[in-house]
Amino acid sequence: MDVHDKLDELSALVEGARSMPMSASCVVNRGQVLDLLDEVRALLPHALARADDVLGNREDIVAEAREEAAAVLVEANAHAQDLVSEHEVYRAAVAEADAVRADADAEAARMRHETDDYVDAKLANFEVALHKTIAAVQKGRDKIRGRHDYEELGSGAVDDTPLPG
Repeated sequence: MDVHDKLDELSALVEGARSMPMSASCVVNRGQVLDLLDEVRALLPHALARADDVLGNREDIVAEAREEAAAVLVEANAHAQDLVSEHEVYRAAVAEADAVRADADAEAARMRHETDDYVDAKLANFEVALHKTIAAVQKGRDKIRGRHDYEELGSGAVDDTPLPG
């Protein structure tokens, strides 16, 4: 038990004491009160010695607390620098990724354009070849028609269809 507990007991003893009629006085057991006071006296030197130690060491305690606070601040500043550095690295990485993506998009657009030009040129060549093929087919058909017309004229039939010219 400490001094505060003993003082609480003493207060409880006085509060629970029988009061004297028409007076602020009360009746307490003298032996109990004296025993509690002796216990408080016995505890006080120890409590006072601890208090004196704390007061005597207060400069050391304050200095130690200041050192701990300074160490905590140094650690916090280092951590903050790490966080800022990580944030800057992140921002640089995002900027680099955006630049790479923009380059890739530009390269893809260029390749799409080149591919479209290549396919258009091949289709144009194919179109020319198809026109030539169609012209040759038409010429061949016309020739065949012309022969059929001649054969029919030779057999005595008259064909009113004009010859292609």
